[in-house]
Amino acid sequence: MRFDRTTRRAAFALAAGLTLAASLPALAQDSAKKIRIGVIGAGNIGGTIGTLWVKDGHEVMFASRHPETLASMVGDLGPKAKAGTPEEAVAFGDAVFIAVPYKAYPDLAKEVGPALKGKIVLDAGNATQKRDGALYDEVTANGVGTTTAKYFPGAKLVRAFNAANYKIFAKEGADGGKGRAGGRMAIPIAGDDPEALKVAEGLIRDAGFDPVVVGPLKDADKFAMGSPGFGHDVTAPELKEKLGLGR
Repeated sequence: MRFDRTTRRAAFALAAGLTLAASLPALAQDSAKKIRIGVIGAGNIGGTIGTLWVKDGHEVMFASRHPETLASMVGDLGPKAKAGTPEEAVAFGDAVFIAVPYKAYPDLAKEVGPALKGKIVLDAGNATQKRDGALYDEVTANGVGTTTAKYFPGAKLVRAFNAANYKIFAKEGADGGKGRAGGRMAIPIAGDDPEALKVAEGLIRDAGFDPVVVGPLKDADKFAMGSPGFGHDVTAPELKEKLGLGR
């Protein structure tokens, strides 16, 4: 059977259209993909960032040793927000966000450390001398990323959301950069696992910010509390310049 030119063109167009149509569901799924997030600590940082993720469409379980105390908060946020224990939040989450006082890390490690092995974990904790005592000394001696990794061995750790006050996160995340010149606020992050860094970058964008990868986990000291990289409400290019990173 012979095809004339018109028939050939129609056949090629049909084939191309079918190929494109077949690829569209996958592309749409990739661009709209949301994950489950366990937030350990529903206070200032955990409550603020977790709320931003819920509003972006992620399912979030906020954790407390007394989850009944979170009923009002999760009720206000709607069906994508849940409350549970730390153990339940770890089991629930494709990724876990730790936002508790640093002095709680040793006890938290005993409770959920083994369950965090292999999990993507965003760590927002800061050690302070007055509150954390010996843990602060350990962080000062060994670095905050290294110290967190000691307490949660095997977790795919990314330091994130530790370098500014929660009130700034609440304001800038909700705004998404619309009300400021130059765009979104930058969030410095550091981690050793490429997959975890990719997930963290996506979650930071979903919360309304721009991620800036500073380096491996040991480089988290560059934006730790008290460092030159801490406390900046600036855009990504500005933060890279302050930290001496390439554009």
